[in-house]
Parts: sequence; C-alpha cells; structure tokens
Amino acid sequence: MSNYIQQPQQIERNSFDIISRLICESRPDYRFIDADQEAVIKRVIHTTADFDWLDILYFSPDIFRLIRDGILRGCTLYTDTTMALSGINKTRLAQYGSECRCYVSDPRTIQMAKAQQITRSMAAVDLALQESGEKIFVFGNAPTALFRLMEHQSAPIAVVGVPVGFVGAEESKRALINSGLHCIAAKGRKGGSNIAAAIINAILYRMPSDAGGEA
Repeated sequence: MSNYIQQPQQIERNSFDIISRLICESRPDYRFIDADQEAVIKRVIHTTADFDWLDILYFSPDIFRLIRDGILRGCTLYTDTTMALSGINKTRLAQYGSECRCYVSDPRTIQMAKAQQITRSMAAVDLALQESGEKIFVFGNAPTALFRLMEHQSAPIAVVGVPVGFVGAEESKRALINSGLHCIAAKGRKGGSNIAAAIINAILYRMPSDAGGEA
C-alpha cells in the first residue's frame, strides 16, 4: 500500500493533467475562450469529476478583471454558506487585503429572518448590504439569497451564482444571467458551495503571489 502518491501538490498536478487529457480525448474540438476561463472550468471539474461543467458555466464580459481588481482593492466576499466560506483560500485572499464573511448563522440574521418570515440566506444578504465597502457575493446553495440580492437592485463588483437544487436554483441563475449584473453563473440545476469556492480559488491562484497555486 505504499506505492500511491502521497504528496498533495503532485496529486493535484496529476489530476489536472488527467483532466486536460480527457477533454482532448472526448472533446477534441472544444476550445476555452481564454486561460482564465480554462482555469476556472478545470478547477470545477477537478472538484466534481463532472465534465458537464465544460458547457454549463456562464461568464459575463470582463468578469475576471472585475473580480481580480476588486480583490486587489480590498473588497469583502460574502458567501451564503459556511461551507463556501471554509472552502475559499482566505490566507490567499488576505494577501490582497480582502476578506470573506458568512452571516447565515449570525444572531442578527436569525433575528431578522424570524421577524420578517424569510430565509436566513435572504436576511444574510440584507445584513451584508448594510455594510460599507465593495462587495462580491458568492452563492452556492441558496436560490433565495440570489433572488434577494437582485430584488435590492444593488451593484456589487460581481456575483458568483451557482446554487444547486430543484426549487428555484435554475430559475435564480437564469435571472442572474439576464440581470445585467457582472457574474459567473451555472446554467441548470447543478452547483454547490464547493463549486462556488472552487471558482474563487481558481481566480485567486492566477493572481501574483509568493504562495503559488495550481490553475
């Protein structure tokens, strides 16, 4: 049992090599728009082992520059789940003066949700929007959070909208794509907090840093 790969960086490199080979074999005519899109899609495939992601991620124009510039200016990322919060590389994010928060379990959120008879994800969006500073919203689980954000007609730097599920998930992401907001969104039912975190990490790992990273 000692002949398996144990070094994490080598495991990741091998995984990305396999992903690239399988794409070439199964989709020889497939072309990525640019290196940023390629990095994001391959990291999402790496996270899920699902090659459907070659076709279901939507990227609005100039989205990568907008997210990178926002992070470099020291913005705040707001997630809809603690799982997405945990998955984002916060050490890397902090190198650029940015941070990540999740208010879904905040006592203020719980109180607001109960008083207004809304989901905690919706109340967490309301709470985030009360704070000053530039914002990026990262949603992987709650369609109601995405709908709530669009109801406010606010203008964050960007939205990563990939809620997963059967009730409102597909509709919320379609609405996001058509909203005019700068976004990365998943078409259809697939998504998840792990996808949301993978998208942010793929962008972070292509930004200059002594920490390095695998795109």
